[in-house]
Amino acid sequence: MTAFTLASVAALCVLVGLAFRRGGVRFAAFAGTIFGIHTLVSCSLAPRVPASAWPLFAYGQCAFFLHVGSYARRGIPGLARRLLVAWPGSLFAAGTFLAIPWAVVGAFTPAATATLLVPYAIALAGLVQSFALRPEEVHVALGGPPVDALRRADRAAPRPAATLRVVQISDPHLGSFMSVARLRAVCERAVAAAPDLVVLTGDFLTIESNGDADSLGRALEPLRALAGRTFACLGNHDHETPDAVRRGLAHAEVTLLVDDLARVETARGPVEILGFDFAFRGRRERLAAVSARHPRAGSTLRLALLHDPGAFAHLPEGAADLVFAGHTHGGQVGLVSLGLPYTAVSALSSVPDHGLWALGGMRLYVHRGTGHYGFPVRVGVGPEESVVHVHDDRHHSR
Repeated sequence: MTAFTLASVAALCVLVGLAFRRGGVRFAAFAGTIFGIHTLVSCSLAPRVPASAWPLFAYGQCAFFLHVGSYARRGIPGLARRLLVAWPGSLFAAGTFLAIPWAVVGAFTPAATATLLVPYAIALAGLVQSFALRPEEVHVALGGPPVDALRRADRAAPRPAATLRVVQISDPHLGSFMSVARLRAVCERAVAAAPDLVVLTGDFLTIESNGDADSLGRALEPLRALAGRTFACLGNHDHETPDAVRRGLAHAEVTLLVDDLARVETARGPVEILGFDFAFRGRRERLAAVSARHPRAGSTLRLALLHDPGAFAHLPEGAADLVFAGHTHGGQVGLVSLGLPYTAVSALSSVPDHGLWALGGMRLYVHRGTGHYGFPVRVGVGPEESVVHVHDDRHHSR
């Protein structure tokens, strides 16, 4: 057993111990499985790494274990730690995951060894892409014939006529890849866009920032300029520290809707906003109960905030005209950057991963996420910073 393997196994044992202290047996088992796969793959690749790349490979392994181990400290890392530990460690983890095929076939195929650095080059491109927020304009048309089955829908062409303008912020995940300053800048640009509404569709914190309401409040503070026009729902990670999320949103004067309805007057007329709480189980029954508790009266435009787009298929017909969701990070790994819709989420499930979808007379817009969390970097699916123009083609008066 090499020194690299011995050190990696020792570091893995330390991580599992830290996970046990923090979350008990189940969390330790989860950490042991995920980090154990990383350790197995990286150690199998190590003997075949070119000598010229070996120092970077060893540094990446050290950075990975230091980054994951630092979760026990909590707190959003400073710039030095992000540059030297968090980002290199994340890049290395992503490259190692992508290199699993190289680890499997490398012993039998010399070509796999010759191209071993390819997955790490892809991960490096993904690291850069993870920060590439670019302004986008999205046009969504309501109305048209009902759709029998859930499917992707085409966006509308830009129009000069006045529309409802909505900025969505989703899955910012304050942490190594989303500092307070970066999210604050996103909010400042949202205010500068002068939208009619801003909607935030959950997952504000990470394991690093959990419990730190001050950081979330500071990051969202620019939204105070749009008080009364900013609304949020909870995501799955928000249930880990709900009080911190509530305090952060309250500081920014963002209205949190937990299975609740708000009505707001806009320059385009009255709009109802129904915010659903996140739930893994009994989604159909919960969504039906909340929708029944807030029945529609008249033809007022109704928007819904629903963190998980997978729940959209369980929403009662007519519960909303347009639903805003997030959660998937756009699929996070895919070919979207190449102009193709395919992602890891669409390959492995029927959950809407990004963009516009239709079911019945309702439409769903799935935001690609302002930040990300989970898989170390984005690959082929960039983050999103867009203004959604809602065109109401139903020809009713509101």
